Amino acid sequence: MRAMRLLPSAPEGLFGGGDLGPAPVSPLAVAEIFYSVQGEGMLVGVPSAFVRLSGCNLRCTWCDTPYASWEPEGTELMLGTLLSEARREWPTHVVVTGGEPMIAPTIVLLTERLRDHFKHITIETAGTVYAPVTCDLMSISPKLANSTPHERDGGRWAAQHDRLRYQPEVLKQLMSEYEYQLKFVVSAPEDLPEIKKILEETNADRGRVVLMAEGTSPETISERAAWIVELCKQEHFRYSPRLHIDLWGNKRGT
Repeated sequence: MRAMRLLPSAPEGLFGGGDLGPAPVSPLAVAEIFYSVQGEGMLVGVPSAFVRLSGCNLRCTWCDTPYASWEPEGTELMLGTLLSEARREWPTHVVVTGGEPMIAPTIVLLTERLRDHFKHITIETAGTVYAPVTCDLMSISPKLANSTPHERDGGRWAAQHDRLRYQPEVLKQLMSEYEYQLKFVVSAPEDLPEIKKILEETNADRGRVVLMAEGTSPETISERAAWIVELCKQEHFRYSPRLHIDLWGNKRGT
């Protein structure tokens, strides 16, 4: 699958690229746009255009996209240029991810315009920030204690990350307004009590809970999958592979 080429932002109009609008808006920081298949969750395997926005309010120790979080990078694109790149392959599904896309200043406008071109929009979020986006599947990945960066970067982000990573009122609002899945990254069986506490506090539907292994290699994920599947059987959760890692490894643009 090829990554879509990022173009320079266009200066004119609301959306750039000659798409004139009533007033200028800020460009979006975009780490990458690419065409692949959904690798995780309820829609695993569905061909999708991925729009990865750059910037995140969390600092997960095991983050597999540091170029959108710990060390944000990318290109500032006007909305018209972004849309033209995302729709180039004309899939029916688009996934807006990050980083944390819900902190992007024009995320609501972006999702409204994506609706003009795609039949299904997924937002990948940690569920710490609310915005009234246009969305068919709110893919929420609440961050567990296993994500806190106690050692990484000298632990400088640990306290802030711990304070922000779990926002039950935001979770409940997102879950009440959108079709959702709760996707938990699991690194040890000891993560289960924390997951169950979150489900109890948010009154989540267990049928929408997805567990997947933390890891950036097929070997690590396969090793953890055996006992995670048993947890799913025991608790009546869904198990999710990480298909993109199984197929291509921890590689950008896949």
